Amino acid sequence: MPAIAFLSAVFVIGFEQFVEWRYGPSGIVGLLLLSIGIKAKNPTCSSIGAVVLALMFAGPAL
Repeated sequence: MPAIAFLSAVFVIGFEQFVEWRYGPSGIVGLLLLSIGIKAKNPTCSSIGAVVLALMFAGPAL
């Protein structure tokens, strides 16, 4: 069981570092809002985080 928790923590930290490296501070804000909204079961907060991340992943419209 501790190995699963350790691997999960490593994956989450690695994903957060990737988002910060690739999308900057606004990507971290979106990820933070999404995770807080899911933990708190707040659909407004998680929706705002999901929209921010979707806009970051979609990039500028040409």
